[in-house]
Amino acid sequence: MIWDKLKGKFVVLDGVDGSGKSSQLDLLASFLSEQHLDLISVRDPGGTEIGEQIRQILLRVDNSRMSVRTEALLYMASRAQLYGELIGPALDAGQCVLCDRWVSSTYAYQGQAGEAGAKLVLDLAEAGLERTWPDLTIIIDLPIEAGLARVGKAPDRMESKGEEFHQRVREAFLDLAGVQGGFRVVDGSGSIDEVQQAVREVVEDYVNS
Repeated sequence: MIWDKLKGKFVVLDGVDGSGKSSQLDLLASFLSEQHLDLISVRDPGGTEIGEQIRQILLRVDNSRMSVRTEALLYMASRAQLYGELIGPALDAGQCVLCDRWVSSTYAYQGQAGEAGAKLVLDLAEAGLERTWPDLTIIIDLPIEAGLARVGKAPDRMESKGEEFHQRVREAFLDLAGVQGGFRVVDGSGSIDEVQQAVREVVEDYVNS
């Protein structure tokens, strides 16, 4: 079975706010589970008891005074806990790990759009994480106007940063996908089923490569 090639592989879905990556990750997890692939699905930031506490701090709207460097450090701290507690052991056990966001998000949001610098983010990742890049990262791309329209009436602190900020985030994701190995971009403007089909095709292409 071709999906067995995903055993011990780390796959991330990432993208701008409102791109639908979380829903697509859930659909992909359900599909691969139906193919009898042993997997876990996690989210970043969060995924662990400690990580969820950090997530709350990061996304609270009233934490408006938080600096971009603090953001980057907190995201990386949650990520380190997630990898050490769940992702690393799962990969070592031969499971496939599906993750909602990873270092690519901090690169785009804090490093580029937030102007902390890509070097800072990558240095933090190298120093604080056992692993910087997944085996496969799928960027769900969507015009930011469409993405923010999906967010709803109660945006969190990051979602509230404005269109200009989110446009820089989108550009950073696309730029990163163009230079970093293991990245693929999927058009997120179609229906849920159409996007999911595109995601599955990217994963199938990866296992067949």
